[in-house]
Amino acid sequence: MTTEITQHSECFFSIRIGNIYNVHTTVTASADQVFAWISDILQIHRYRLHHLVVGIDIEWRPSFSRYQNPVALLQLCVGHRCLIFQLLYSDFIPQDLADFLVDDRFTFVGVGIEGDVERLADDLNLLVFNTVDLRELAAQRMGRDDMRRKGLASLAMEVLGVQVNKPRRVQMSDWSRYVLNLDQIKYACADAFLSFEIGRRLFAGNF
Repeated sequence: MTTEITQHSECFFSIRIGNIYNVHTTVTASADQVFAWISDILQIHRYRLHHLVVGIDIEWRPSFSRYQNPVALLQLCVGHRCLIFQLLYSDFIPQDLADFLVDDRFTFVGVGIEGDVERLADDLNLLVFNTVDLRELAAQRMGRDDMRRKGLASLAMEVLGVQVNKPRRVQMSDWSRYVLNLDQIKYACADAFLSFEIGRRLFAGNF
């Protein structure tokens, strides 16, 4: 599956995942833009907030010692709108984000989500409520224990029928950069969007 990116401004991108999905993506360190993204999501999905699925992921600069580098990015995705929040350079963490992450109407989904949530709490005192690991969800909904051992790319193939390319050179790149390159933006967006779409399909029983 190919991923293409179009840059509209310093912070706004369109990312086409395969020939199927077009994801509007905001890349920012600005608390005001985070507030705007959350406001848009709450408005667009106002009639289904009680069962909103949110894809979530984080990135950090790889460490080759016992020292763990701090979380650099928080990625959130609902529908075809993705937020990539550059935490290392943020002016502050908006209360609206903290409130969004603990809103018990929402279900946050991801692969290895417990570890991500623990890192957010330890590094930034950001709590995330109502989380579901996609591997466990897939195992339950599909009746297949082997789903508990799958990664995001394998789940995307099994649930969505799409082949995902996750280059290791991007995965292990410097996520602490102030200006992310286009490959990093595509990768970060795809992880959050695929988490959302896999979760949405599994909850709906449409796979």
